[in-house]
Parts: sequence; structure tokens; C-alpha cells
Amino acid sequence: MALVILDRDGVINRTIDGYLLKPDHWDPLPGSLEAIARLHHAGHHVAVATNQAALSRGLFDLAAVNTIHQRMTRLVEAAGGRIDAIAICPHAPEEGCNCRKPKPGMLLEMIERFDVTAAETTWIGDSLSDIQAGRAAGCVTWLVKTGHGEQTLKHPGLPADVPVADDLSAVVEQLLAVR
Repeated sequence: MALVILDRDGVINRTIDGYLLKPDHWDPLPGSLEAIARLHHAGHHVAVATNQAALSRGLFDLAAVNTIHQRMTRLVEAAGGRIDAIAICPHAPEEGCNCRKPKPGMLLEMIERFDVTAAETTWIGDSLSDIQAGRAAGCVTWLVKTGHGEQTLKHPGLPADVPVADDLSAVVEQLLAVR
């Protein structure tokens, strides 16, 4: 069973200015919940890996993050899908941890947890740090144009060979077409 790991903000849900701090601000992108359901029904494990620096900055607590993730998982389940695991990095960028993207710690944790290889793992993100984390972990790495994706496409540090799709649904369509 293959593993698909998703960045949260900008891939599954809309990005907002600042930090997403309240569950009712979590708004799924069109088609993202259904795309996760398609992955689940095709036999893929689906995980989420997300940087949450607002925790270390004291803007909200772990209970608030969990409430946001409960909303996300409930909506995914209502669409017929499932999120098998969620990894968060609670650290600010200046803390230099190994889990904060662009470092691959969260992705490597998921690969180990699901006992798959990096080659069996697809990582989907919308930022350069997402692409860097996926490449560092050895995952098949995709960029979506949603969230910060359009801006990321213009970044000179973006590797030319990164596959790009309009959104999560488009990536899932391509992943399932090659099965």
C-alpha cells in the first residue's frame, strides 16, 4: 500500500493571511476532500505533515491545533475519505529543528511509521520548502498551484523537473491513472 503525504495549508485547505488559528477558518479547497477520498478508496494511506510555528509563538495551543485537525478529518470522512496520520512541527524557524520543512523529519517519520520506502511515497506541497523537504526525504514530490504554488513556480530555486499540477485533484487523477 502506497503512502501519500499532503501539506495542509494551500494543498487541502485555503491559505489565509497570518496563521490559521480557529477551526471555523479551516476551509477546504474545491475538490480536495474528494481527492483524499479517491486516494483512500484506491488503497493508499494518506497522511498530513504541516509546520505550525504559531504553537511555539504562543498564538494558540495544541488543543486548538487538534480541534482544527478534527474538523479537517470529519470533513474528509464525510466525503468518504480518511486521513491515517497527521504530523506537526510545533517549532519556529529559528529553533533549527529537524522536523520543520524544508527539513525532511516529518516525512521520514511517516515513511517509517507506515513501513514504506521513500520511492513508494508521494509528497504534495505548495511551497519551495515543501519541495525541498520532499526531495530531501527521497519522496516522489509534486507542486500544486493552489496556496503559494503560483508564487513558488516563479522561484529561481525551484528544481525544473518537479511535476506541477493545478491542484490536489489533478495530482490524484495522475497518480491513480498510472496504477
